[in-house]
Amino acid sequence: MNNIYSVDTEKEITPIMVRDAIIICFNEAHCAQLGLESSDDVLTKQYCSQIVEKAFRESNGDFDKPTKASLLAVLPWLAEFSKSFRDQTTIQKHMGEIMKLIDLLHN
Repeated sequence: MNNIYSVDTEKEITPIMVRDAIIICFNEAHCAQLGLESSDDVLTKQYCSQIVEKAFRESNGDFDKPTKASLLAVLPWLAEFSKSFRDQTTIQKHMGEIMKLIDLLHN
């Protein structure tokens, strides 16, 4: 089983699964920034979800009904946002992982 941000890449993947993987990605990055091993903190998860929600709004996508196109549109916004706390190499690595998931979408 191959997992990328809790998504099994050997099974069918939905846009909602990719959206949730992006939230997990941001949660991991936030924890790394704070020097934490991991975070189950509700506020941290909520904060990361709000960042992704804002990215969808800013790129005219629907957070609740993401599509392959809207997921592709949020990535540049999220990469720009991440520049304030992540180096470009790390941003590109995480974007590459999310792109692997998006490439597996059928729509």
